Formats: sequence, C-alpha cells, structure tokens
Amino acid sequence: MARKLVIVESPTKSRTIGGYLGDDYDVVSSVGHIRDLPQPSELPADKREGSIGKFAVDIENGFAPYYVVSPEKKKVVAEIKAKLKNASEVYLATDEDREGEAIAWHLLEVLKPKVPVKRLAFHEITKEGIMRAMEHPREVDMELVNAQEARRVLDRLYGYEVSPVLWRKVAPGLSAGRVQSIALRLVVDRERERMAFQAAEYWDLTATFAAKDGADAGRTFGARLASVDGKRVASGKDFDDRGSLTTDTAKVTHLTAGAAGALAAGLSDADFSVVSVDSKPYKRRPAAPFITSTLIQESSRKLRLGAREAMRVAQGLYERGYITYMRTDSPTLSGEAVRAARKQAVELYGADSVPSAPRVYSSKDSNAQEAHEAIRPAGDSFRTPASVRSELRGDEFRMYEMIWKRTVASQMADAAGTTSTVRIGATSANHHAVEFSASGTIITFQGFMAAYEESRERSRYEDDEAKVIEDKEARLPQLAEGQAVDATDLAPVTHATTPPPRFTQGSMIKELEDRKFGRPSTYASTVDLIVARGYVRVASQTLIPTWIAFSIVGLLEKHFDWLIDYDFTAEMEEGLDKIAAGDVNRTDWLSDFYLGTEGATHGRTEGLKHLVADLGDIDARAINTFPVGDGVSLRVGRYGPYIEREVDGETQRASVPEDTAPDELSVALCEELFANQGGDERELGTHPESGFPIVAKAGRFGPYVTEVTPEDSKIKPRTASLFNSMQLETVTLQDALKLMSLPRVVGVDPADGAEVTAQNGRYGPYLKKGADSRTIESEDLLFDITLEQALAIYAEPKRGRGRQAAPPLAEFGIDPVSEKPIVAKSGRFGDYITDGITNVTIPRGETVETLTPEKAQELLVEKRAKGPAKKPARRAPAKRKPAAKKPAAKRAAPKKK
Repeated sequence: MARKLVIVESPTKSRTIGGYLGDDYDVVSSVGHIRDLPQPSELPADKREGSIGKFAVDIENGFAPYYVVSPEKKKVVAEIKAKLKNASEVYLATDEDREGEAIAWHLLEVLKPKVPVKRLAFHEITKEGIMRAMEHPREVDMELVNAQEARRVLDRLYGYEVSPVLWRKVAPGLSAGRVQSIALRLVVDRERERMAFQAAEYWDLTATFAAKDGADAGRTFGARLASVDGKRVASGKDFDDRGSLTTDTAKVTHLTAGAAGALAAGLSDADFSVVSVDSKPYKRRPAAPFITSTLIQESSRKLRLGAREAMRVAQGLYERGYITYMRTDSPTLSGEAVRAARKQAVELYGADSVPSAPRVYSSKDSNAQEAHEAIRPAGDSFRTPASVRSELRGDEFRMYEMIWKRTVASQMADAAGTTSTVRIGATSANHHAVEFSASGTIITFQGFMAAYEESRERSRYEDDEAKVIEDKEARLPQLAEGQAVDATDLAPVTHATTPPPRFTQGSMIKELEDRKFGRPSTYASTVDLIVARGYVRVASQTLIPTWIAFSIVGLLEKHFDWLIDYDFTAEMEEGLDKIAAGDVNRTDWLSDFYLGTEGATHGRTEGLKHLVADLGDIDARAINTFPVGDGVSLRVGRYGPYIEREVDGETQRASVPEDTAPDELSVALCEELFANQGGDERELGTHPESGFPIVAKAGRFGPYVTEVTPEDSKIKPRTASLFNSMQLETVTLQDALKLMSLPRVVGVDPADGAEVTAQNGRYGPYLKKGADSRTIESEDLLFDITLEQALAIYAEPKRGRGRQAAPPLAEFGIDPVSEKPIVAKSGRFGDYITDGITNVTIPRGETVETLTPEKAQELLVEKRAKGPAKKPARRAPAKRKPAAKKPAAKRAAPKKK
C-alpha cells in the first residue's frame, strides 16, 4: 500500500511529527545536510586539478559547487530511497530558513523522486501547525537556495585562501572566516579600547535631607549635588576614554578633590530649601517577543547560559513541540498567538491587564525574512509553565517559562506610575549657589511587569542614573517649593570613569545583530567558534581575547584590510539577502568578491584571488610582537605569550600567565614577571626520603617545584610542574610531594601486558603506555584515573600532542547503551562525539549547536551497528636482495720517521 513520505532533518522532529500524522505517513530524518563540498583529499582523481581540486568549486564555470553525498550519510540516503519506493507523495518538511531550504533542495537533487513533491514550511511542531502547513504546500524556494549556496561557496573561498596565510605567519591550525574573523576583530578592538583607556577622576557631594514641617516632617531622603553656580556638575558621561572632559566648561563644572572638600566645608552651616518639585507620568512598554538574538541575550542574563547552551536548549524545546522555530529575526506574532497571549493575561492578571487593542511588533531590519514569527510557546492555546512542570526539567523548564512570560507580557498593558524630581538649593559660605537633586519613580500599575520584566546589561554610568522606586513606602516625601529642609551627612564623594565593558556572549550577539553580521542561525555558532578555537576565553561571563587573537586580527588588518572591514562585512550580508530576494545574481556577486570587477557591487575592484597573490613579504616576527613600553615587548611564541627586553646587551625573557588579560599587561606587571622569572624561590620544607630541601619557583614554562641537591651531587633532582589550579605563592610541601610522586602506575593492560602510567608534562597531563602517549582532560585525573578509564582513552583514535586537551565542546547526557557520558570534542579531523568507547564524526551540515541528546545517541547506535572499521589486508613484505659487500678501505701506509 502506497504511503506518504515526510522528510525532516532531525530524528527528534521526525518522532514528534510522526505522532501527529498517523499510520498513513512515513516520517524519516535526513539528520541534517546530506551533501556538502568535500575536502580536496576526498575528491575523485579526475577532479583534483584547477579550482575544483583546490576549493571543490568550479570558478571558471559560474562558481559551480561540486557536491558529494557525505560518507556518513550514504546509509541515511539509502534508507530514504527505500522508503521512497513505496511512496505516493513526498513532503519536504525541513526548517524554513536558508539552510533548511538548501537541505530540501539537496534531497530533491539526490532522491530524484518520480512522485509529486511538496515543500512544507511550518514554524511550530504542533498538530495544528502541521495541518496548516499540509493545507498550504509550496515549491522549493530556489532564491533562498541560491543565497545559501552563495554563502557556502563564499565561506569556502575565504577560508581556503586566508587560513593558510595564518598557518605560515602566526601558528598552524588557525582559521579565518567571513563572520568568525570580524567577530574576533570586535573582541580585539574592545580590548584595544580598554588598553588605551585612561581613567578620569571627578567628585560631587551627597547629603541626606529631611522636611522640617508638613505631613512628611522628619522623613529623610538622599540627594546628589547637581549644579554649582548654574553649571551642571560633571559626571562620567562627560569624559572620553582618554580621561579628558569633552563637554563645554561653560556648561559643566569639573569638581576636583580640593574643590569638593572646600564646597562641603562651605555648606556645613548653610540653610537649605526646596527650589522645585516636578512630577510627571511614567509609562513603560513591554519588550517585544523573543527573536534569536534577544533569546540568547536574555538567557545569558537570566539563566546564565552561554550562546551554544541556549540554542541547544531552545532546539530541544522546538523539536519536542513546546516552542516555535528558534532561528528567527522577526518579532511578529500570528493572530492565533496574540489571542492566546491576551486570553491568558486576562485569566491570570485580570481584564485590566491588557490594552484595548492587540500590540503589533515588527522588525527594524528590512531584510528580516529568515522566518515569519517570533519565538513563543507552540500551539493556538499556550501551555502554562505549571502545566509542563512535570514534563520539562532544569534549563528546559526555565527557558520555556521565560519564553511564555515574555510572550504573554508582550500583549499586556503598559506599566504606569509617577516620576518625581526635587531640587534642593543653598548658598555656601564662599558664595557658591548649589543645587542637589533626587528622583524616583513609583509604579502604581504594574501592567506587564506582573508577568515579566526584561533584564539589562549594566551601564558604564550606573552611578549617574536615577533608580526606579517600586516600593511605595520608599517614595520621596511631600515637599513644596520654598519649604525649608535639614541637611545631614553632607560629604564629598569621589568617582572614576570605567573602561568600555568587555562583551558577554549575549552582548556580543547583540553587536553582531546591530551591525548585521551573520544571521540568526549563525550568531551562537560564531561566538562559540572563536571560544572553542582558543582565540577568546570566557571569564566572569565576559569574552577576553588571547594574544594570538591580536596576531590574527593584526595580520588581517594589515594585509587583508577590506576583507575584515566592518562596513564591507555588512555589505556582504546584505548581498546574500538580495540574492535571497532575487535582486542580485549569485554568480556575478561571487565573481565580484573573488575575481574583482570594475565597478563591483562590493565597492572594490580588487578580488580576493589577486589580494592573496600580491601579499608580498609578511614579517611574521612583527605580526607577533606588541610593544608594552619602556623597551618591553610581548611576543606570541610557540608555547604561549612571553615578554622580552634587552638589558646590558643580554635578552631577558619571562612567560606571561595565561589568565593575564591583555589590558592588564602594564610595564609595572612586566617588571614583576621579570623579577620572579626563575629569580624568586620559596622553600617549602624537606623531602622525607632524600632529605633534600624542596623549593617552589617560576620557570620559562611556568611555576614548578624541585629538590635542591648539593652542587657536587650527581643525583638528579626530582622536579614537577604545578597544576593550573595551584599558585606559586600558596603551594605547600604536601602539594609538592604529591606532584613529585608522578608518574603514577595506573595498571597493566591485560591485552598486551604493557604498563600504563599517568604523567604531567609541559603540555599538560597525559597517559603513557610504551611509546603511546594520550592527553587527559584534567590534572586531577592523574591521581584518580582508573585502569578502565585509561584503556577507554586508548580505545579512542590517536590525537596529536602540542597543547593541553581542551574541555568538551558540549555534553549530551548519558548514553543508554554504554552508560557513559556523551560529549562533543574537537579532533584533528574535525568535531566528533564520543562516549569514551565509540567515536562518531559530526556529519557535514550539522554542528555541535544543532545536535540534540537524542541525535547524538542515534549517531552512536548507527556507528556501533557498522562494527569496527575493516583494516586493509597486509601485503607481504618484498624480498630484499642482500646488499653487495663493499671492498675494505685501504689503510694508508705509516710514514717513515
């Protein structure tokens, strides 16, 4: 019996949709993209010449990509083809953005179905959403496909041309990318601003006032000095990042410590009175429903989730039918969603909680077209958080609750209240007219705030901003103009300007969105990529660039200036949008970028190809050198950053700790590093076995402990590097003895009888079995790792050494078969998932961000079913001819004496 075949890209999504459609449908998953551009080594022999051999793109024939079905997807394609044989109709139900449209087109190209094909587009996986899509099928949108293909070809050309330059001049294994590199420049530029920042000091006065009479006599309130002799007192916003006052001195007065102290003394016996009282209505509108960028930002602030984690949680909620599609740049709500939100607001918060007319939200971006609705609870009737509490756990529940609250609040009434400002005046003993100011807002009607209030990033000028008073008991007292008030606690207060804040993952994504770099589908992966590759580290939720990031950006700015230009990157994204809209030809656009064209649409006549060909000599040493001051330079070396200077004709060097942020590296800190580099040492005690003293000291490759043996002794002193978690100043004798006990014998491999040891080396902790060494992820494991765990590591593919193993890229829970944790890691040949026993390369078209726990488990099941890879038969060694004997060399006759 013929059945209808529905193809989606996610196994979880296929199970959810299958449950809605019933027995007449087969719902299968492509598990992401089934085709992609191959690596050059994967090309057939006849395709390894010319541009196809270099890029898998035929430059000479309209930038035509050469696609291949990914090896790991051949089985998937075969299974879908088997289902297709009994199908009467095919529905392509992949995601409705560019990537989803491309997956649908690739399926069409590979499967070549002879039955009717319909494209389904839906943004929520609910029964009503699926039925609506079934009633309104469409064709594959080839303009969207062209835009995705142009983006893929562009990224291949960019990466394959620019990355090798970084390998040669900075370090092996580095990468460059259209959005990745510009995001890295944003982080580096912000750090440069912090490095150039000079703080400005400014002063003002604060005082506590109280009404002398009236209904609120004796009620106190705090106020801050606002003006002196009619000029506003300067605050942080009046200074630039060089510490200079930027506001006209005819309008503001900059109080110094001396001036503030003299003013406070002159006001000690002054009479204070109310100069003015001003009250005005206060209104605050709710925030728009979530789009991708705002969901990631709010998840960072409220849920403390990184960009990748936020998208992983949202993906799971979408695929299980709890929320609408999570990659969108449109805040619009459907009519059904508006009615559902207003209905729940009335039921929960009363009839006066909603305005008379529904609220309508639209995107400020004219190119917002990747999806058609905001992120909201799925369905025409929203499930409340309480109703899903038993189904969702942890971050999933907290995110669903946040999305539900934001959606309902977006249709609720404005919050209302009153903002009051009072100004208190006096004349000082030295004849200066001063005014103090206090403001507060009292919320009298909560409106949407009863359901949800958007959080915000802390401002650099937080101290200058008025606070909102929501507690009615904290309101300002009732005062009248001319009324006398008492002043107490009058004192000068110092302030200093603060440097531009570093980006958090949330604020970084907002910056990418505001500058139109990338799309909703790429925001999280872009930020995650620069962190995973080690160009940026995350500390206290902020993004801190490493020195190698400075080298990368510096090289690109100097030799690929237009390629890493902010405006040019935004133009590229706009070009992709125009291709998607059918306004720009894909081939012409790629030709402008790569080959260059007179009057090119990109505004450059020089293409990437010619730019790379005419780079000339690049001074690698200069690219990796950064002046600090006083003759000190920082260099990015093979083993990390170090500082260097010439002293009395000799070169002095010192390592820079990895946790030192670039803006913290001052000349003073360099002097400390030089002084402590192998000079200072701290005696910890005596080794109980050898009797030799043990000292802790700093070395070229970091701090370590060592025995101090007599100068004439031939005994090699025991030495061990400190763990990253240890500090030179606090390490103890017990710590040192434990470190010196390494290497530790873990056990014996029963398969070959080889001893397995745990050791700590220059590049971090590792296991050693014969000549085979494997890095391990934590120094603490050196003392705790079991033989079973060690053998599981040896069962993984061999990975090169060179730097300390990075932490997992993501975690996907416990595998039900092996009962071991599934994690994603970055390997020599790309990202992969593993349970410590079975490894699976993440398929092309998929990323760490798009993988769900269910999908990860499914990939492991498929890999186990294939069994171990078959080893090629060994050829018998060729027989070697015996080497011809050489005649013995003649010895010279001895000379006669």
